[in-house]
Amino acid sequence: MPSYKDFKLPDLGEGLTEGEILKWLVQPGDTVTLNQPIVEVETAKAAVEIPSPYAGVVTELHHAEGETVDVGVPIITFDTDPSGEPVAAGSAVEPAQSKVAAAADMVPQIPAEPGLLGGPAPKASTEEKIEVLVGSGPKSGKLTRRARKAAPEPPFAPAPKPPARVSAAAVGAHAADLAAAAPSGELHVLAKPPVRKLARDLGVDLTVVQPTGPNGTITRDDVEQAVNGSATPRTASSGTETGGEERIPIKGVRKQMAAAMVASAFTAPHVTIFTTIDVTPMMDMVNRLRTLPDFEGVRVSPLLLVAKALLLAVKRNPLVNATWDDAAQEIVVKHYVNLGIAAATPRGLIVPNIKHAESLSLPELGRAINQLTDTARAGRTSPADMQQGTVSITNVGVFGMDNGTPIINPGESAILCFGAVRDMPWVHDGELAVRKVTQLSLSFDHRLVDGQLGSQFLADVAGLLADPSLFLVWS
Repeated sequence: MPSYKDFKLPDLGEGLTEGEILKWLVQPGDTVTLNQPIVEVETAKAAVEIPSPYAGVVTELHHAEGETVDVGVPIITFDTDPSGEPVAAGSAVEPAQSKVAAAADMVPQIPAEPGLLGGPAPKASTEEKIEVLVGSGPKSGKLTRRARKAAPEPPFAPAPKPPARVSAAAVGAHAADLAAAAPSGELHVLAKPPVRKLARDLGVDLTVVQPTGPNGTITRDDVEQAVNGSATPRTASSGTETGGEERIPIKGVRKQMAAAMVASAFTAPHVTIFTTIDVTPMMDMVNRLRTLPDFEGVRVSPLLLVAKALLLAVKRNPLVNATWDDAAQEIVVKHYVNLGIAAATPRGLIVPNIKHAESLSLPELGRAINQLTDTARAGRTSPADMQQGTVSITNVGVFGMDNGTPIINPGESAILCFGAVRDMPWVHDGELAVRKVTQLSLSFDHRLVDGQLGSQFLADVAGLLADPSLFLVWS
């Protein structure tokens, strides 16, 4: 007979309590194999694909895409014995009872043995039963048991079958109801999560895109045509045209980022210092590295040399790579560097880190940075990659910004900000010349790093970028 098993949303990281269903990768009626990805879930740390713990047929999806689900709540039901004979109505085991029994399979069962709670106990007579208490032996006297509420009998039903799919007509009617119920000046749009992500990446307002998909759904082609200017705009007015408002739910990565930044800003006393340097030699070195066989397949950028300079500066100033342990009243100096690289993604800012970056050669560090950024932009960063960072870099230069005052990543003591490299007038060898110039800033926890140490650390980073020959001296 069919065997139903519920799968509950697991804890996908340390302390996570909920996750948002981004995309279902299976539908009711689909046959799945063990460890096949079934759903993409966004937590407060990252978006991850969850594999199936069972092999069988999907019978029910308990939550729709876009819903936020607490950890431990069932999200999907499987029939792990779809080839079994169906249970006839009125038989000893009803479908609902089969489902309850399947859920009980996930809990270790205690064998029914004499002397154990729930097992047969020795009888004093044929009329009276003495319960045996574990560790205490038979209890004297007659025991009374509180009456239990009778469970409602399951309704008689034919053999279970996968829930029916919603018809296209029903979807269209629901879409029409939503449009009719929308407040004046607002327009409800239908689009799948990948299409919405594409629109965000391309800066397209979905409320002004004319849908061509089934039942008024916006497709990928509709978004791309809107970018090319070949799409027909919607005839209905959007909220932006009438001065309306847009509300974006605070959840997932953005919610976690906000909480972390507030906690860091109000627990660690921030100090930020700045310097401006001539990085013409660094840019020459970047161009040279791009031609070397050792860097084939590596996107060599100035960020690579900034990261290497930071690692060498940490080696010369180890107290910058430390943590303030308030509970133990200790400063924990770490002799390894888990280098965080701040990455802006459509879901918000995340700071994944490269574990033991100090042990990597320059080509290895370049490949690690490439992999880290590619994974972050694809939304595939795992929670483990964002934990236990020690010091970080944020590159605002890619956005054309010269500098900033970054907030320290929680649990770390410093973050380096790298600005845009620009052609600027500079006094070089006693003469005015056009040189490649950039700005660096360092925010640090003043409980751990005083002004002298912070200034020396930033000066070491700047010195390496201004004169790359120091890489050989300080390595």
